[in-house]
Formats: sequence, C-alpha cells, structure tokens
Amino acid sequence: MASAAKRRSAYDVALAQFNEAAQYLNLPEDVQAFLRTPKRELIVHFPVIMDDGHIEMFTGYRVHHSTVKGPTKGGIRYHPDVTLDEVRALAMWMTWKCALMNLPFGGAKGGVAVDPYSLSEGELRRLTRRYTAEISILLGPEKDIPAPDVGTNPKIMGWIMDTYSIHQGYAVPAVVTGKPISIGGSQGRVDATGLGVMYTTRETLRRKGIHMHEITVAVQGFGNVGSVTAMAMHREGAKIVAVSDVKGGVYNPAGIDPFDLMRHVKESGTVADYPLGDPITNAELLALDVDVLVPAALEGVLHADNADKVRARFIAEGANGPTTPEADKILLEKGVTIIPDILCNAGGVVVSYFEWVQDLQSFFWSEDEIRRQLKRIMLSNFDAVWDMALEKKVDLRTAAYTLAISRVAEALEARGVYP
Repeated sequence: MASAAKRRSAYDVALAQFNEAAQYLNLPEDVQAFLRTPKRELIVHFPVIMDDGHIEMFTGYRVHHSTVKGPTKGGIRYHPDVTLDEVRALAMWMTWKCALMNLPFGGAKGGVAVDPYSLSEGELRRLTRRYTAEISILLGPEKDIPAPDVGTNPKIMGWIMDTYSIHQGYAVPAVVTGKPISIGGSQGRVDATGLGVMYTTRETLRRKGIHMHEITVAVQGFGNVGSVTAMAMHREGAKIVAVSDVKGGVYNPAGIDPFDLMRHVKESGTVADYPLGDPITNAELLALDVDVLVPAALEGVLHADNADKVRARFIAEGANGPTTPEADKILLEKGVTIIPDILCNAGGVVVSYFEWVQDLQSFFWSEDEIRRQLKRIMLSNFDAVWDMALEKKVDLRTAAYTLAISRVAEALEARGVYP
C-alpha cells in the first residue's frame, strides 16, 4: 500500500515548495496568498464521436495560475491520470519557471483525462479540436499560449492552431508553440528541453570540478525530454548506463548508445526489450549507483519511501515535480545536489518563447541562433540561482524558487491590485 507521503498531491507539493522559499523573502501574508492562488480554472466535459459512431464523454482542464508578468504559457497533457489538482500544480510551476527565465509570461497548464495511445488518429484529432473549441475562451496570442506536454506532440499542436484559426477566420500561428515548422514552428523546439537539462547539468558538474566524460547517467523516461537529454549527454562524453520507460528499462554498466536505442524504440515501441543490456525496473533504475540521475517522466517519482535508496550524487530534474519535499530533505541530508525542475528543464519554455516572438513578427531564426540564445538565457539564470544559493546558504531549489517568486512579486508591486 502506498504511504501517505507517496500519495501527497502534486498541488500540495507545489504549495509546500512555495512556502519553503517564501520564508526567505520579506513578503506580506496577503501578497503570498495572492501569489499562491490560481487566477482561473476551467473544467470542460465534452463529447467525441468515436470511429464506430458512438459518442464518448471526456473531461479536460485549463488553469491560469498567474497573469502578472504577461499572457499565460504552459503545456497540454493527455494522460489517463490528469486531474484538476495536477494541472493546478503544473500551472504554478510554470509561473515560477517563466519568471526564473525572465520571460514575459505567467504560468498555465491544461490537460485531458485520456490515454492518447488508445485512440485512432481520427479520434485523437476530433478530441483535440473539440477540447480546443471548449477552452478557446481562454486562448489567444496575447492571453494564453499552449504547448506540448506528456502525451501530446507537434501534430496535436498543429490541430490546436488550425482549430483556433478557423474560429478567428484567419491564421493565428502565435496561439500555440511546439507546432510543425511548416506552420510557424521554431527550429530547435523539439530538442530544447533536453538540451537545457544537459546545459544545466554540465554547468553544475563544472562548478564541482567534474567533466561530463567522467560521469555515469541513468535516465528515467525516454520520451522527448529523456531521449534528447541522453543523446546530448552522450555527445558530451557521459556514459548512459540505464534508461527506462513506462514498460520497463535496460541496464548496461558498459554504456548504452542512446542513438541506437532510439532506433530500436522506433521499431519496438519500448526500451524494455532492447537486447544490448539487462532488464531493469523503474524502481531499480532510481536506486542505481550512478553519478547523475535524470527523472524525466512524471511528477512524484522520488518520495519518502524511496529517496533513501537513491545513490546518485546529482539529480537533474527533466520532469516537472519529480521530487517531493520529503524526498528533498532526505536527499539533501545525504549530500545530493538537485538541479530543480524550474531551472533544469526550462529549455522548452525558453524556445517556446522564441517561437511565439518569431510568429508575432513573422521573422524566423536559424537553429544556430536558437541554440545560442537558449544557452545564454539558461546559463545566465543558472548563475543567478547559484549566486542566490550561496548568498542565502540554501539548496538550488530553494534558491530558484526564491528568485522566481521575488520576480513575480516585484511585477505585482509595479502593477498594483485592480481596482
């Protein structure tokens, strides 16, 4: 039976992280209440005509956590376990992530409770278009700009852009990011999050006097983020020794070529039956004796019941919210360095910002320029977090949250409260 700590809700975790950081800021209680409360929440129940002609009902969500620094930004998740509580938490994390990267966005998140892999492409397209129509009262390039998340991809973003555009009567590419390049997507968007994980991990190691070619890495989750992270770290000389997905994992202490693994996954659909290694469970992967652990799947995978089993020296949070506050305390006491999600995996929203800007001005950048600007923004804000950690004598997560919250609070003070 799962423990109470393991069952702790994502939103409770997000609030606990906020409260931990807020104590280092001299913020009035009413300002703290404003910052931790979502601005608006939309729940929609909508019908979809399935391939056999029957109608099935689905439930979707869109939450705007904050609009203090600008229009809201955040992904859309298709997963059977999507709940309002989870979407609230993810929207709050997006607020801090955008603020930490100094982007002119607030945080949002959306989702539909559905297993997208159980639907045909036609059913998935009809679900996406109807969900988009239902939440369109919140969407717009100046209001709310979605992006891909777990279970969604560029094709789905293209359907969202087209549906919104049809309702407007003209093409509106800036309403969504992470879409195909042929309809206004950005070069470098697909690799952005994983590259950002590599940049921040490499910089953390550098400051500890460690080179990438000296480390071993285990990656939980081989979707967009995990696969790109593994390939980017492999290119830098790191040894990838274990990878897993929802069906299981593979372990090879001599190293796994993530490019060859990706070719296998495209044929097989999973890493679990990769022949060049031994089978491993997700739980076993988290406890491997490696230098760097990259949780790049879902939130809450590191919790009070398993944190003491973690042997990695560094955790690079490719997923949002993979570590509960209880696990944080255990891991920090063990001397583990955690690169927090709002810093580590912010590359995706940074390049989403670039895509939005390019769409608004109808002027597009080269991939080299995208990567140069991504690296600049991520490392400059990494420096700010590192300096904050040293100044306040706190861990990197508390430093990142303190810096992000202070930036939103500063914007709130400048704007004031209406009326």
